[in-house]
Amino acid sequence: MKYSALVIPTLRDAPADAEVASHILLTRAGFIRRQAAGSYHWLPLGMRVLAKVQRIVRAELARIGAQEVLMPVVQPAELWRRSGRWDVMGAEMLRLADRQNRDYCLSPTQEEAVTELFGRTVGSYKQLPCNLYHIQTKFRDEIRPRFGLMRAREFIMKDGYSFHLDERSLDETYADMYSCYAAILDRIGLRYRAVEADPGAMGDNDSHEFHVLAAAGEDRLAYSPASDYAANVEKAEAAAIADDAEVEDLAKVPTPGVKTIEDVAAFLGVEQRRCVKTLIVHATGSGDHLALAALVLRGDHKLNEAKAMRLNGVRRPLVFATDDEIHAALGAHAGSIGPIDIPLPLLVDRSAAELASFVCGANQDDYHLVGANWQRDVGTDFQTVDIRNVVEGDSAADGSGPLRFMRGIEVGHIFKLGAKYTRALNVTVQDAAGQDTAPIMGCYGFGVSRIVAAVVEQWHDDDGIIWPEAVAPFAVHLVALNNSRSVAVQSTAEDLHEQLEAGGLEVLFDDRDERPGVKFADADLIGIPHRITIGERGLKEGVVEYRRRDAATMEKLSPSMTVRRLIDR
Repeated sequence: MKYSALVIPTLRDAPADAEVASHILLTRAGFIRRQAAGSYHWLPLGMRVLAKVQRIVRAELARIGAQEVLMPVVQPAELWRRSGRWDVMGAEMLRLADRQNRDYCLSPTQEEAVTELFGRTVGSYKQLPCNLYHIQTKFRDEIRPRFGLMRAREFIMKDGYSFHLDERSLDETYADMYSCYAAILDRIGLRYRAVEADPGAMGDNDSHEFHVLAAAGEDRLAYSPASDYAANVEKAEAAAIADDAEVEDLAKVPTPGVKTIEDVAAFLGVEQRRCVKTLIVHATGSGDHLALAALVLRGDHKLNEAKAMRLNGVRRPLVFATDDEIHAALGAHAGSIGPIDIPLPLLVDRSAAELASFVCGANQDDYHLVGANWQRDVGTDFQTVDIRNVVEGDSAADGSGPLRFMRGIEVGHIFKLGAKYTRALNVTVQDAAGQDTAPIMGCYGFGVSRIVAAVVEQWHDDDGIIWPEAVAPFAVHLVALNNSRSVAVQSTAEDLHEQLEAGGLEVLFDDRDERPGVKFADADLIGIPHRITIGERGLKEGVVEYRRRDAATMEKLSPSMTVRRLIDR
């Protein structure tokens, strides 16, 4: 393919709104162009990369027996009302009406659509398990689109869904999808981690995210260097450490005007880790009475809201009680609340539950208790849970050693849905006994356009992109210097172009009438893995210059040897 025949609008300077390497380089190298906030045109080079990513995705999905379909991007509101999500998806869902004033949305995800499709087309257990996927444009009205393709409003995604009669079958497909995503990322050539994750609003059960490791990643991941344990901080757990402190006598002390953990610890001369904080949240309940629950953490720890709102009895989304609500229920204000004799369901983080002696609110304004002990003063009427954020140095939940942190770009997410959507949409199949049963589902998302940005975040240097061969727009960049003025250069370049393509290689032939510096700068910026430079001086010695994009030095080889090396690599 000749450079002069392609639209490759490279730029010298970074766009003003670009903050991360992938956004800067994909724009400067002519792969994408911004249309509006969070919306991008894909140009010819970008389309070639996208096609290669999709080819790998489809090949690995075919390997495990997944079947490709294509579902509409515009979905009727009725489907979402039946699942109960029309009113809870929030402002990220872009809603519209047709000329008959019927409500629709632009698809942010496909659980409802695929469940309805399955219900209309599959009726027997003999057709299960069934694993369907499609690759399609999605739209989520991000409040703050940023980082180019990494946090776009419009993006290309692979949605996959499987249907099963039992958990064993779902576990098998879940494992297949886990290995499939790992194989995709291995083939592309990325450093990544699969981590335990919170399924969020989509699911209810097991969940794993696949993260490409990069400093620009929006997600913070906790991992153990001594084991395979890794989790998103929304899910990460730490092992509780037993407290060797002496049990003290309980005493009630005045703390006038002292409310925060920092102030309480300073006022009483104790460490923050020796205090507990009690947070009051809305709970699930019936009737008009406001139901509340108490969450208790160690004073030096922070609440993990994603964990908290997945607890049984806690309302979703998480709502903190107001000071007036707290006072009406407990007779004291926030800052003086504690777990002893509190007339609410008590959910205690396990690190706090290990404390042998602690400071807490006395449930009376301007008073705290010192020397409190769980067994003696609270008893057994509480539930030990994991509701805190892990911190550097915590021991990993698997006991392998201290946790460390890294940043990742989420490119894949697999989780189990149970029968949440099949029951909501009244979808059943007949089992072997002829009984109607609601299948259980798995869900498997993969960010096709986001993976392009993730590749660039890992594969670049100060001069531009360094594409791994599996997804590079071309395999070889053929740079002809002063070819319009040299018959020898032009002839050799044309001959090499023909031989390389005949050998099955995709070649970008820079035939432009540009200065060598411009051509070299563009070649580094675009980042094709192999470069051949043809110039008059080299041809007089019978050689061309060969250089890998990720190598610091170039080699001088004969044209025929260069062709053989590249074709036989």
